[in-house]
Amino acid sequence: MGDAWEVERVAGPAAGFHARELVEPVRRTVSVLSVTRPALVIGSTQPEGHADRNALSAAGVDLVRRRSGGGAVLLVPGGSLWVDAVIPRDDDCWRNDVGRATYWLGEVWKAALADLGVGASVHTGALVTTRWSPLVCFAGLGSGEVSVGPRKLVGMSQRRARAGARIQCLVHRRWDAEALLHLLALDHEDRARALADLADVATGLDRHPAEVVDAFLARLPHS
Repeated sequence: MGDAWEVERVAGPAAGFHARELVEPVRRTVSVLSVTRPALVIGSTQPEGHADRNALSAAGVDLVRRRSGGGAVLLVPGGSLWVDAVIPRDDDCWRNDVGRATYWLGEVWKAALADLGVGASVHTGALVTTRWSPLVCFAGLGSGEVSVGPRKLVGMSQRRARAGARIQCLVHRRWDAEALLHLLALDHEDRARALADLADVATGLDRHPAEVVDAFLARLPHS
């Protein structure tokens, strides 16, 4: 199937976006989601104990659980570009192999970044895990995710259902490991070690979000 993409742009709290269900019939949809409050978003099976409740409260940051896997990410208004891509099961982009299911979207990001003058690569190998990847999403590298050199730029997670899939993409305007780690339940020694390990593991894209979204939409497949 090669339908046109429906595009929606919505602003609101992260909790509402992550509570979304796949509405049938599922259609090709891109959602550009802008958070209005900062939120620490943990993966579907990540223990809530990974978050420091006192630090979250003091910083005015919501704690939200997403329905897709992986470690924590920090969403900041104006500092996080969040794009969801939804496809039905009969879409040409659909792959039954979960390990290859996001390759196509990684290629879309790679092409869009090239149009913006940024050279990038798509990860198509085995899941890369580190000591910190169960805790922090950008500490590892998964299928279809996009890097600039050795640094991860586009993080992805997916939720698959009977009727289709939702692939969630996140691009930071600036990678700030310290801000994220400050909100996690780590002792002083582990926090210092994590900061040293993660300071340069990812990167950001300091471009106007509208420019990035336009480049991304222009590279979506239409067949």
